[in-house]
Amino acid sequence: MKRRTFVAGASVSGLMALSGCLGVIGMDEHTSTPAGVAATAREETGYEQTNVDEVVVEETVGTDALSEEVVVINHLTEHEKAVGVGPLEQEAAVFVVLSTPQIGLAGQQFNPVEEMSASELVDLLEDDYDDISNVSLEEESSITILEQSTTVSRFSADAVFSGFDLEVDLHVSEAVETDDDLVVTIGVYPQEVRAQEEENVHALMENVTASIEE
Repeated sequence: MKRRTFVAGASVSGLMALSGCLGVIGMDEHTSTPAGVAATAREETGYEQTNVDEVVVEETVGTDALSEEVVVINHLTEHEKAVGVGPLEQEAAVFVVLSTPQIGLAGQQFNPVEEMSASELVDLLEDDYDDISNVSLEEESSITILEQSTTVSRFSADAVFSGFDLEVDLHVSEAVETDDDLVVTIGVYPQEVRAQEEENVHALMENVTASIEE
């Protein structure tokens, strides 16, 4: 993807339930650790780590009498691969790892990403394809990410990329945990390269790391 953040505000709705208490007990800022993909898996699949972005969400929670500014710093680690689009090869295959902090209080998790289904996560997408529509769920399966079993869903969609109309696949995994964060992955590629890239996306998911490997 061309650096266009596809998640902005993923954690806001859950933070509203905190009603100002995070700031009172010193929990007014939460920062995730950037997650990535093992270097060997990137090399084997042909994906290059291209960018690590911060996605900062700021929200005032609580009442007028008692309110706090809560800041959540998420990280997006982007990977790209050149595949055939029209007559040319372009970096139209993309794999993104999102890490977002676990936000807990008294045993309760307030980051809504933890409970989001793949369909709900897709609603947060604003990817590098200039336009995307007609998103439809095609299949669901299980996959192991960070030694945890989770659901990965494949969606089909219509998209426009650099002036070309494309049918694309979106692969979205539901959240798994690290010690301090929640991790979600998303893979996107033109459907005409599904035979190769679906397997590659699954390999990247299975080789996600809790921190970035150079």
